[in-house]
Amino acid sequence: MKSIRFFSIIAVSLFFTTAINAQDLNPEVLHTIGIAASPERLQSDIQTLADFGTRHTLSDTVSDTRGIGAARRWIKAEFERISAECGGCLEVFYVSDVIEGQRRIPQPTNVVNVVAIQRGTVDPNRFVMMSGDIDSRVSDVLDSTSDSPGANDNASGMAGAIEAARILTKYKFPSSIMYVGLSGEEQGLFGGQILAKYANEKGWRIKAVLNNDMIGNVKGINGVIDNTSARVFSEGTRYVETEREARIRRFTGGEVDSPSRNIARYVDKMADMYIPNLDVMMIYRLDRFGRGGHHRPFNEAGIPGVRIMETNENYIMQHQDLRTEDGIKYGDTIDGVDFDYAAKLTGLNMVVMAGMAAAPNPPVNVQIQGAVQPSTTLKWDALNTEQNPQLAGYKIYWRLTDSNQWEKSVFVSADVTEHTLENVVIDNYYFGVASVSKTGFESPVVFPGPAGSFGE
Repeated sequence: MKSIRFFSIIAVSLFFTTAINAQDLNPEVLHTIGIAASPERLQSDIQTLADFGTRHTLSDTVSDTRGIGAARRWIKAEFERISAECGGCLEVFYVSDVIEGQRRIPQPTNVVNVVAIQRGTVDPNRFVMMSGDIDSRVSDVLDSTSDSPGANDNASGMAGAIEAARILTKYKFPSSIMYVGLSGEEQGLFGGQILAKYANEKGWRIKAVLNNDMIGNVKGINGVIDNTSARVFSEGTRYVETEREARIRRFTGGEVDSPSRNIARYVDKMADMYIPNLDVMMIYRLDRFGRGGHHRPFNEAGIPGVRIMETNENYIMQHQDLRTEDGIKYGDTIDGVDFDYAAKLTGLNMVVMAGMAAAPNPPVNVQIQGAVQPSTTLKWDALNTEQNPQLAGYKIYWRLTDSNQWEKSVFVSADVTEHTLENVVIDNYYFGVASVSKTGFESPVVFPGPAGSFGE
């Protein structure tokens, strides 16, 4: 077994010596990408982030060794180092704004996000984004000085985004991938609000935000130890839905088919296909019960997004002062992180991003007809061929209304923008359309009408 493993390491090393061009990608490469994350590198990066002492949003910004300022400069330097290794393939910069007068940010504070963009070769303004959070906290949300290593919450997600950049920059994709460290999460999701506003002002077409918040714990507060499952949370209806759109949805469906919900289905499908020994639970809720995460401000800005995380949380490690009481150790320290599991969830993110970045744009203006008819007809606009030269055609999907995943499909060629499913009654199923590349990469499925639209 040692000789086989040694050969595999050499093969992977040789495989990564040059960037793989977009036209040479095929879905088989996702098997390699899905297991490429290094637990050892993740451990090193999580340890580095924990060693900054505290990364509280209101903590020191001047020190080179302690506080959120040192942490974000290190993250930016890591992205810049990765960029240097791929010939400058990443655009690395800060996106920030001053927040003040808030319950958790009472004094003017510069909330700073770190952004690294890997531009696509033909559609550079279309994005899929992976984010982790830079900041950490202890029991008192305003305590900016006490040690708050935040190893799992959320150095694990931040380290995952850095590791994803290390690996995916070995490839070239038709559209862009964004790796992001968001700040101000614990103080009110301010980093996400800042970046979502910036993205809309820039006209970025973000098709999916993958918010990774706690991807390293396998020992739950409920006593369950589980390294074979993960959760993906998603909103059921679009937050930005208008009254008119809500009325349409009431009569045509779409309560469980927002763009975010169909990203969740895409995540689940990619896990089944490419990540060994991992089952994704699709949770039909924006986030954990009564709680929030950094995909939410993107949803509120009209940008699809989901939260990917561990299945079993351990609350004595979250938002806790470092202490031992009655023999119980409290605090989010690195000994509570399972690095193999963090690598597995990082791999999940990578195959989702690679799949979406290699696929054509999701179909636009999908419509459906078939009331009081024996058959169902779907229509959509032809995709821009300059932005989508890899387009081979479209897949029309349908499923029973109580099914959580798409079940049946039929393929049509790229010159087709309307298809009738003969003797498939519209009342009995939900329907959608995905775009397909010449090598077999697929976009997420788009549910007809405004309820499921991914935009242009």
